[in-house]
Amino acid sequence: MVASISKFFTKMVDRYLPDPLVFAMILTILTFLLGVGLTKTTPLEMVGMWGDGFWGLLAFSMQMALVVVSGHAMASSPLLRKWMGKIASLAKTPAQGVMLVTFMSALCSIINWGFGLVVGALFAREVARRIPKADYRLLIASAYIGFLTWHGGLSGSVPLIAATAGNPMEKIAGIIPISDTLLAPYNIFITLTLLITLPFLTKLMMRPESEIVAVDPELLKEEPSTARKLPANASVAEKMEESRILAYTIGALGLVYIVYYFSTKGFKIDINIVNLIFIVLGIILHGTPMSYMRAIKAAATGTAGILAQFPFYAGIQLMMENSGLGGLITNFFVDISNEHTFPILTFISSGIINLAVPSGGGHWVVQGPFVMPAAEALGADLGKAAMAIAYGEAWMNMAQPFWALPALAIAGLKARDIMGFCITALLYSGLIFIIGLFFF
Repeated sequence: MVASISKFFTKMVDRYLPDPLVFAMILTILTFLLGVGLTKTTPLEMVGMWGDGFWGLLAFSMQMALVVVSGHAMASSPLLRKWMGKIASLAKTPAQGVMLVTFMSALCSIINWGFGLVVGALFAREVARRIPKADYRLLIASAYIGFLTWHGGLSGSVPLIAATAGNPMEKIAGIIPISDTLLAPYNIFITLTLLITLPFLTKLMMRPESEIVAVDPELLKEEPSTARKLPANASVAEKMEESRILAYTIGALGLVYIVYYFSTKGFKIDINIVNLIFIVLGIILHGTPMSYMRAIKAAATGTAGILAQFPFYAGIQLMMENSGLGGLITNFFVDISNEHTFPILTFISSGIINLAVPSGGGHWVVQGPFVMPAAEALGADLGKAAMAIAYGEAWMNMAQPFWALPALAIAGLKARDIMGFCITALLYSGLIFIIGLFFF
């Protein structure tokens, strides 16, 4: 049954889902029209918001590009390839491969969302190399499906922001400790249930061997070694470029800072420290500056989708926020809810808004001012209200290709290759989120 459902959605996606850039452009037009039609914002004001917001995610775009490039470069080092190969070799059949990729991705996403996105996709490729009969599209989809756990994990942006002094909602809801969000029974139930059951779900999505689309062998080719052996008459410049002393000195400097960072700030993992870890380990593992640089060049082509599409979502986010459209959608669900249904309806509204604002931090800005006062007025659990916003964002990522771009770049696939599987995971995980929010 699950395989039939995923097959149906795959057919629909193949026919109707355009390239993610076209999807972002359509969402831009739709948000513009809804903002003009449903709020008091004029067309010229909406244009101004869109243009003002276009570069709002510029720093984040660079961070995500670095996640792809530095993560890919690190994983292409000989030692990491060997380690990933050993873990991937635990899977002996296509079913075991799919389950192992899903579990690894979900586990890594709990640790850190950027880590999960990159490692999941790279690990999926490694499994595909060792199990030729595995469905490559399903393996990459499984890596992205594991991303469902991220907002209930250690890097969940909404619960971490809500627990931070000075956050935008502090005057309304106060500081919400992680004991009321990440460590609450409902979040432990949801996150563990997803971690344990998602591998079985992706296994059930497997198709008969006759229906598996053969993967282009070029996508699974081992990257050529980036190491270079210098000739006896190498110049001083060439010797510096291939100097292990230089690479290890910079690596040691980076390691000292990473230890200092965690010793002074605690176990606070954000995308910047993840990128620094990837870069430092990549330099050390490749052993020379130019070996690392050659790995970076090989990985850089995968950033095209991120660089082209993220500005459009930045413009959409500011239109949603400044026009009041995001608040209008949130208020509709708030107005029809009560103390018991409030978390679920907030979750659904967050999922709808995520189609246009696929950002955890962005959701807190767009929805927080409406959700948190309403939760307080209704006597609803403030921690659960905040997590309902977070879960809706994580949930609808399965229908929104925004966060799939890094994984797709690494895999060499298009969004329509995996989204049919992801929409099936959307239906299943929605039940888990609702059960956790309503019964715990």
